[in-house]
Amino acid sequence: MQLLRKHYYGDYGENIPNAGGEKINQLISPTSGPPMPVRTGDGGWPLWEIFIRSKQGLDHKHAGSLHAADAQMAIENARDVYCRRMEGISIWVVESKYIHATNPDESTSLFDPADDKIYRYPTFYSMPEGVKNI
Repeated sequence: MQLLRKHYYGDYGENIPNAGGEKINQLISPTSGPPMPVRTGDGGWPLWEIFIRSKQGLDHKHAGSLHAADAQMAIENARDVYCRRMEGISIWVVESKYIHATNPDESTSLFDPADDKIYRYPTFYSMPEGVKNI
């Protein structure tokens, strides 16, 4: 007699070694098809940054970060964590290792070329009298 085991999203199967000798778990997910290997030797699942677009907004705003095995799992977890009250209409997920930022100490040299372009600032334009808002 064979016993059936019910698997839930995020369950692990057996540890199996890959060609490099590193142990890989089989991630068992009923929604994403066949088992997917997840590397556990590097400290677990990668970190994903979550961006949510609200119903009133036109842009995506950083909502937070979470760990997930892949992009689909990150979207599903972000929906559950950050959109519980139906606040968002769109979710972006980006693996944290693909985000690059500037160094705040170098901001003066980075933004210095914009100082000599005075035409970008409307300080010397005169406003017509009938215009209230621009």
